Amino acid sequence: MSSYCSMGSASGLLGSNPIRVSTINVDGAKDLLTKEPPYRYLDVRTEEEFKKGHVENSVNIPYMLFTPQGPTKNPSFRDQVLAVFNKEDPIVVACQAGSRSAKAAADLVEAEFKNVMNVEGGYKAWVSKGFPVKS
Repeated sequence: MSSYCSMGSASGLLGSNPIRVSTINVDGAKDLLTKEPPYRYLDVRTEEEFKKGHVENSVNIPYMLFTPQGPTKNPSFRDQVLAVFNKEDPIVVACQAGSRSAKAAADLVEAEFKNVMNVEGGYKAWVSKGFPVKS
């Protein structure tokens, strides 16, 4: 793996069985978005967070929903992702700081998505690097 990547574990739906997920820093993620074939950016933050700013051409599918009972995993997450992506599509997954996206990426790997990478530091790290965003 390049200096951009590392491997980590995150819990998917099974909770007790850690799933190996590749993690990439924002420099590597930015590079992957411009390579051929390009990776696509899956933003798993809430719609409210996404509306405040996001990576251009990103797809927003929230991993967590904030309900009156508190934060809850989006029960339709995998189905919503499958409606937009094929299991072979190269995808970088990001949230605000990296925690939700690690879990979302683990869920996708568990669902047999083949080319999934978690973005370390998430959108916050992207912005701190001064990379372009869209409001």
